[in-house]
Amino acid sequence: MRYTIFDTPILNTVLHWLSVAVLKISGWQKEGQVPATSKYVVIAAPHTSNWDLPLGLLFAFAFRVKVHWMGKDSMFRRPFGGFFKWLGGIPVDRSKSTGMVAQTVQAFCESENLVLIIAPEGTRTKPSRWRSGFYHIAQGAGVPVVLGFLDYDRKAGGAGPAVVPTGNIEADMKTMRTFYAGVTPKHPDRMSSAIAGASA
Repeated sequence: MRYTIFDTPILNTVLHWLSVAVLKISGWQKEGQVPATSKYVVIAAPHTSNWDLPLGLLFAFAFRVKVHWMGKDSMFRRPFGGFFKWLGGIPVDRSKSTGMVAQTVQAFCESENLVLIIAPEGTRTKPSRWRSGFYHIAQGAGVPVVLGFLDYDRKAGGAGPAVVPTGNIEADMKTMRTFYAGVTPKHPDRMSSAIAGASA
């Protein structure tokens, strides 16, 4: 994976304490613990606002976790494309079928450390269901899925339970649905009405 801001020791330390301070001053609290393992998928849900990304990065710095995250390719156009990549962003063209799942599984297999954040809703508008690519990536790579969250009602964010894919996608999605039922996004009316195994 590419060099990111998380690889800059001094800057990373400064941003860690700055993020902790910003979250505290703004009234947000950090909850949960990230897994001890060096490789896992984090799902960022529910995703209903542009604020989810900067808040999510603040929590990543607060947890001191080097993350990569997937975003629409339109975000990475000039003049901010290079900056977003430096922040760990990976552009994805959702209009094309490019074997992203297989490529990402391979990246996990070839990496000693990789934490990848994916927003399964794939959009800030209200989707009918989640994209299941994150699940197939985790299952193929043999890594857990950490339930990342931002609860705007309680002003709490962080890491929920880690779900190890069993191959029974409906049962595993039900576990995730139960957890996220108690999470309030910034725009509840845009929250996906169903978590199901749609194609990636």
